[in-house]
Amino acid sequence: QVQLVESGGGLVQPGGSLRLSCAASISILPMYMGWYRQAPGKQRELVASITSAYSTNYVDSVKGRFAISRDNVENTVHLQMNNLKPEDTAVYYCYGRQMFGDYWGQGTQVTVSS
Repeated sequence: QVQLVESGGGLVQPGGSLRLSCAASISILPMYMGWYRQAPGKQRELVASITSAYSTNYVDSVKGRFAISRDNVENTVHLQMNNLKPEDTAVYYCYGRQMFGDYWGQGTQVTVSS
């Protein structure tokens, strides 16, 4: 069974930084990877994605503040989040997709509050 395990969430003050990590139990080399988030009462949204060719994409609200990266040797994906705002508060989910299916992590809570 494929597993995606997130880590790195927590409580941070506005303007602070966090780095989320997602460790996969299989090779991510051919996979499209992304980070989604879901705030209470809102739909889950795609925050950032990275293709197998390292092409990245971001939702407008995080451009210039978040950076997604991947390590195909360690089979990990990271989301560096800087200048965090209260509206970034949400559960963040790692997502992976390949020819044979797609996969979700269990989520990690990020809370931005003073």
